[in-house]
Amino acid sequence: MTHPETTHFGFSEVPLAEKVEKVKEIFDSVAGNYDLMNDLMSLGVHRLWKQFAIRRLRIKPGQRILDVAGGTGDLARLMHDRLGGEGMITIYDINANMLERGRQRLVDEGRIHGLYWTQGNAEELPFADNTFHVVTIAFGIRNVTQMEAAFREMVRVLRPGGQLLCLEFSRVAIPFLEPLYDAYSFNVLPELGHWVAKDRHAYQYLAESIRRFPDQVQIVRLLESCGLSAVRYHNLSAGIAAVHVGRKV
Repeated sequence: MTHPETTHFGFSEVPLAEKVEKVKEIFDSVAGNYDLMNDLMSLGVHRLWKQFAIRRLRIKPGQRILDVAGGTGDLARLMHDRLGGEGMITIYDINANMLERGRQRLVDEGRIHGLYWTQGNAEELPFADNTFHVVTIAFGIRNVTQMEAAFREMVRVLRPGGQLLCLEFSRVAIPFLEPLYDAYSFNVLPELGHWVAKDRHAYQYLAESIRRFPDQVQIVRLLESCGLSAVRYHNLSAGIAAVHVGRKV
């Protein structure tokens, strides 16, 4: 059990103050190969998950959007298209290397207008209450030190009636697939990390952090307790990932 002064880092327990630094070290290590590894690990399916997730949102030109743990800009790219040149997207991430890689990728694609890049901790968002029409986080909430605090911050900066979307690895919904998924996660992923990203430990942590993450229903309850209503989830690839969407009361 996690004690109040500690939190989990994969299967390990670490002091609260250490997790931020450990996560930073991991993403500093893998930033250069992050997108390639995502494609290899999921055989490209993560792109379909992200497209599906964004289609759950009612993004309209002129809206203000915050993408927390926006990393290399995958969600921002999809949402930028839907804004049609009107509105703004703030990509927010704790890791400077990930932000710089994402900024450079989108600049190279000619995506400059309406995109802003800000570094900081998801648990302490530097934005006023009721600022954004949409807040998103994809494959980032597992890595925060205090998940509830981060969700409460996201709800705080969301406008009343605005949408919050969380896309994350989740619990496999078909029992007979669990041992196959475990074998892949704990054997194949670290090997891919070793040969491609030169960091086996980072992808061992990935597998462990997925197993420690709450299931779909627990996330619904957590989001509701943080101030969202009408929270729904959609399983993707039999629950390997899930997208949760709710509205601020």
